[in-house]
Amino acid sequence: MKPTLQLKLSQHLTLTPQLHLSIKLLQLSTLDLNQEIERVLMENPMLEREEADMGEFPLPAGANPSSPASTAAEGERGGADETSAAIDDTPFEEGIDWSNTGNGASSKGEDDDGDYQEIQAAGTSLRDHLDTQVALSPLSDRDRLLARFIIEALDDDGYLHQRFDELFLLLPPELGYEPDDLAIALHHVQQLDPAGVGARSPQECLSLQLRALPASPTRDLAIIITERHLELLAERNFPKIKRLTDCDDDALRTAQTLIRSLDPHPGSRYSGEETRYVQPDVTVRKIHGRWTATLNNEVMPRLRINQLYASLLKQNRGHASGLSGQLQEARWLLKSVQQRFDTILRVSQAIVDQQRQFFDHGEVAMRPLTLREIADQLELHESTVSRVTTQKYMATPRGVFELKYFFGSHVATDTGGAASSTAIRALIRQLIDAEDRKKPLSDARIADVLGQQGIVVARRTIAKYREALGIPPVNLRKTL
Repeated sequence: MKPTLQLKLSQHLTLTPQLHLSIKLLQLSTLDLNQEIERVLMENPMLEREEADMGEFPLPAGANPSSPASTAAEGERGGADETSAAIDDTPFEEGIDWSNTGNGASSKGEDDDGDYQEIQAAGTSLRDHLDTQVALSPLSDRDRLLARFIIEALDDDGYLHQRFDELFLLLPPELGYEPDDLAIALHHVQQLDPAGVGARSPQECLSLQLRALPASPTRDLAIIITERHLELLAERNFPKIKRLTDCDDDALRTAQTLIRSLDPHPGSRYSGEETRYVQPDVTVRKIHGRWTATLNNEVMPRLRINQLYASLLKQNRGHASGLSGQLQEARWLLKSVQQRFDTILRVSQAIVDQQRQFFDHGEVAMRPLTLREIADQLELHESTVSRVTTQKYMATPRGVFELKYFFGSHVATDTGGAASSTAIRALIRQLIDAEDRKKPLSDARIADVLGQQGIVVARRTIAKYREALGIPPVNLRKTL
């Protein structure tokens, strides 16, 4: 069989560099977008941040969501054609007043000098906290060394999960320690602050905390329950606990309250985990009787072309091909960033229009909504709406929500309509919050109550939504 050459014509979809950049920026979160921009600023001298004047790239604080601006998603529909967008010359609106949105952010006042930097105090780890106490204790050097060895074996919650025989094998034989020395060292560690540290089980952790409290009948009963009947307490088997401990309802209720006030993870307060705050991309307010979405100025980068390099490139045409390519990339980035925020605003406003009952009445009024509905309404691709709603946040009078929060499945009603799964979860929470704690509602009973309201939900669906809300089953919600 001889090798031959054949010509074949075919069509295939390709992404232009500009369209690829637009899609990439669209799916980034605000944090990732800032990191990407910082990277480009380091690599491309044709791009710079805007300082005092507005420069060449003003991003609008609130574009008209009904304006026919092209987006990266429309470029997806168009295939290989380059995405184009009308650059809005509208100057920035005044900064959004975040002091009334309840999101913890504050706007800069006239007296702010802009030089203030938040300084986070260096946290103390659990091991450092315990080592400091051991150093100040009246122990011998030999016992102090072994106590620090125990401390190093604790996990972040303050528990000791390794057995003594395993720990003893890790000790150098030349030190001459005995197995009983580990038990003594552990006893010393368990006397340190916070109470409960060095425990080998949650039961022992609670017991250590109770024994550190002043003696009282309530404390003594709580110790008995914790050390002997903790499983019965977890199962809410109150009649059996009262029979075994010979106590009445009031005493058991007080002891239960004391046990619930304890911390089963005493070392977690020293974990040093950094709190990450969400910065919303969009804020929603009611303006002239209509809920309106507006972009957050604080997350919108101010970028422009570096005029010095641009003028040098203009004067030396044909001798700076590298700068010419970087200038084109900078222009693409400016346009793609603006398209990103325009698309976010359009999708956000469409969500607000669809879920206006939620903003008026809360979760119980949330209507079923799919990505396809928003995509068809805005003539975008469904995957584009998915990119826009991922890791993008909306600040509302009811809190800060990810855009994906407003989408959900539906459950049929007796009237032929549909109820959102979010609304059903809100109803379940309302019913459980209002239930009689001595006779809590079962999943079947909740399904019957919702059925009386015209919402047909199976018992297993109620159980799934209840577990998603972090609500324990009926037997664990029962109280005295």
